[in-house]
Formats: sequence, C-alpha cells, structure tokens
Amino acid sequence: MIAVHHRTATVSGHRVFYREAGQSDAPVVVLLHGFPTSSRMFRNLIPALADRYHLLAPDYLGFGHSDAPSTEEFDYTFDALAGVVEELLDQLGVSRYAMYVQDYGAPIGWRLALRRPHVVRAIITQSGNAYDEGFVAEFWRAVWAYADGPGPETEAAVRRAFDLEAIRWQYVTGVSQPDMVDPDTWVFDHALLQREGNDRVQLALFRDYATNPPLYPAVHEYFRTTQVPLLAIWGAGDRIFGPEGARAFANDLPDAEIHLLDGGHFLLESELDTAVGYIRGFLGRTLSATTAQ
Repeated sequence: MIAVHHRTATVSGHRVFYREAGQSDAPVVVLLHGFPTSSRMFRNLIPALADRYHLLAPDYLGFGHSDAPSTEEFDYTFDALAGVVEELLDQLGVSRYAMYVQDYGAPIGWRLALRRPHVVRAIITQSGNAYDEGFVAEFWRAVWAYADGPGPETEAAVRRAFDLEAIRWQYVTGVSQPDMVDPDTWVFDHALLQREGNDRVQLALFRDYATNPPLYPAVHEYFRTTQVPLLAIWGAGDRIFGPEGARAFANDLPDAEIHLLDGGHFLLESELDTAVGYIRGFLGRTLSATTAQ
C-alpha cells in the first residue's frame, strides 16, 4: 500500500495543507487543483504514480484544508496564490519538477513557469487552459460580465456557481456514465465553499480571472522558447474548457501529446485508469525515474 502523507507548512504566516507521497529522491510532480475543489481531486492519482515519482499536491489558501484568511487579510489573486505555492516549494527544497495543472491550477502553474522557466521539466494539463479557443462561451459569459462590471446583477449570476447543483454539474456533465462519479466530490466541495467569508474569497478570484487571458501571449512564447514536454488529456465533453483548448497547445508545441477522453471537466473521477496510462507513459519518456530532483 502506498503511503500518502497529509501535511501542513506555514507560508507567509498562513497554514498551507498538502498531500505528499513517493520517495524523496524521485522526480517531483506538483499537482495543482482547480475550482471548486482541492488537492482531494488527486486522491486516487497520487497512489497510482507514487511508486516512481514524488508527488506534492497543495491546497491553495481559501481551499481544502488550508487556511482561508478573509479578503481583508489576504489579497486573493492568481499572482498571490502562485506566490504561496512557490514559497511552499522553496521551503520543501523542490528545485525542479513536472507540473500537473487543472482549471485554476493552470493560471497558477503558468505564473510559476514564467517566473522560473528553468524549473519546469514537463507539463500535464487536464482542462488547464492556455488559449482563448478553450473558453466555452456559454459558461464564461457570466464570469466576464462580472469581471468587467462587478455589481449586484453580475454577482448574482456567478454566485450560482457556489450552489450544490452547479458543482454537481461540473462533475457529471460530459460523462457518459455519471453514476461512476462519487457524489462525495460535489458534497465535500460545496461544504467547504459554505465556510463563513469563503464566498468573498471565490468572488475575488472570479474577478481576477480576467487577468489570465492577457497572460497567454507570454505563456505561448514560453512554450515556443522552451519546447517544454507537454501532455494534454481533456474530457471531450468538458463544457467549461472545450476540446479546442487542448488542440491549441500544438500551435506552439508541435510535439505535444494531446488526448481527448470520454469524460468531462473532472476527468480523473471517471477515466482514472486511462488517464494514468497516458500520464505514466508521458512521464516515463520525459523524466528519469532514477534522477533526483
């Protein structure tokens, strides 16, 4: 049985929770979760990779088991969240790593890569967007309207994302066998969103999401310059970041490996075995399992 450790570190005065597994001298893979979940989304992936890799999966501030300081105590932006993750990795002595990005994990991961391009050995993106083509207009219309003009009307539309049914929709939409998705996923995420003050945390990040597309040209230049190995595994039925977002990586990374699976936004819930097969193959080709970090 693979041992998965549940640990905390103090970063800039805040308690940051992270999951860790694998040998300390194995190649590091950093797992960056999306909204509205936490490192819990990797609970099944971590044991499937920890025989060969050192896995680290943090919860961002405001998510999961990490501290959730108020919006008056912490500036909830993607720049700030990336800074917390970067400081955590520095504390843990991680100098080089592959990254797995999903949803919010992408703008955090792209910032990490742009700040220190030399540290990222490979990228796995699972609905981790980097191209305008990836945005499904129907979903994002309310987010852009709120970011452009925060107010009672635009806020009401995005607040619906905090509802239990809206979170369930993220998990089961596009999944051919939705009964394979554990209901605990959306129930757990919904419960944490209901913590006092967390709605203001999430609203701040919705407003800040508009800072991400303007970053894309720099991300594309990073891809072209480094030709970092990249695997894109996306659910063909994802109605948040559509399949065109996966295909677009080939624009700047001609050797990118791109696979569209029968699934939705949270692919690991319904297509874990298939995803693990692609991930292990990709990491085996791009990382040395015997080389220390």
